[in-house]
Amino acid sequence: MFTINYHSREPIYSQLYNDVVRMIGMGVLLPNTKLPTVRSVAQELGVNPNTVAKSYQLLEQNGYICSAVGKGSFVSDNINIITEKKREAKENLTDALSAASDAGIMKDDVYGIVDEFYTGGRI
Repeated sequence: MFTINYHSREPIYSQLYNDVVRMIGMGVLLPNTKLPTVRSVAQELGVNPNTVAKSYQLLEQNGYICSAVGKGSFVSDNINIITEKKREAKENLTDALSAASDAGIMKDDVYGIVDEFYTGGRI
């Protein structure tokens, strides 16, 4: 269900966190969807359960998921978090595009970067 790049410099817990946030933002994980247990994710990815637990704790602290003792972790039904995250991302992208334009980077170069990013190159 989740993908991890074991060769990345980004910590595994952070990759897992970002993967869940991305899947929620894209609508792959819908509100109230039950997430796999910490143990099952750890086993599937071949990582320490504490690593997965750290990701889940951060997701809960930031309002993306909620946990119920004895029931598991669920995607939050608070849509405002996702809306705000998208608004911030658009604002950051606009700022980056402004800086790129000021630096003389042409629109075709920007399209190439975006295409490479979304086809898996992730600059």
